Amino acid sequence: MLGQGWTTSDSDEAAEKLRNLFDTHARSVFFGGAGVSTASGIPDFRSADGLYSQRFAYPPETMLSHSFYEAHPAEFFAFYRERMIALDAQPNQCHRKLAELERTGKLDAVVTQNIDGLHQAAGSRCVWELHGSVHRNICQRCGTVYSAGQMVSRELEDGEGIPRCPACGGRIKPDVVLYEEPLNQDVIEGAVRAIASADVLVVGGTSLVVYPAAGLLQYFQGDTLVIVNRDPTPQDARADVLISCDIAQAFSF
Repeated sequence: MLGQGWTTSDSDEAAEKLRNLFDTHARSVFFGGAGVSTASGIPDFRSADGLYSQRFAYPPETMLSHSFYEAHPAEFFAFYRERMIALDAQPNQCHRKLAELERTGKLDAVVTQNIDGLHQAAGSRCVWELHGSVHRNICQRCGTVYSAGQMVSRELEDGEGIPRCPACGGRIKPDVVLYEEPLNQDVIEGAVRAIASADVLVVGGTSLVVYPAAGLLQYFQGDTLVIVNRDPTPQDARADVLISCDIAQAFSF
């Protein structure tokens, strides 16, 4: 029954609607994007105040590409360290509520485009990270994993500002999916299984314009598609429930 179009911009109405949906559906999945973390102080990408609206030496989408990482590693790591890692950020009400819903058996999985690890910090266990995580930084030679804290501290960097593995000297690469890189196939398959088996899919804090991630909605075969986003998305016409308010407030139930 996709596309019936119950809509609200009132956060109290939204919270009550979401509470009812999670209470009445056996299999629920949340699919989220950058807007989930804005209440935690992490800027999104495409809004008026987002990362893409700020001025840098190169466009952010260029600096977050595989080719830029290879050709300009020092500039890449400076941007990654300063703009992509937010160690002080804390989970907000949306993260906390999703973790609570999982603990109480009302949420099967979180599928996220975010790389900040805040879902896990809030206590979520079944999290499919489509774009990886800043909390895993892997030596490309020996496979040793280093933390986000080690990357921010710069303790692993060589004289050119490039992080090197102290064990073997290999370059340490963030375990995040850069532009021009494919998504992890195991993660994609796990996310597809979760979405395909859901009765209700709640999509939140995402513009639904980044592919292939946005294309995962095509696997949803359940009865209720919910979109919670401050701004319109290309998929709004498909939504059974359309909520346009702050996502942290929408999850205040």
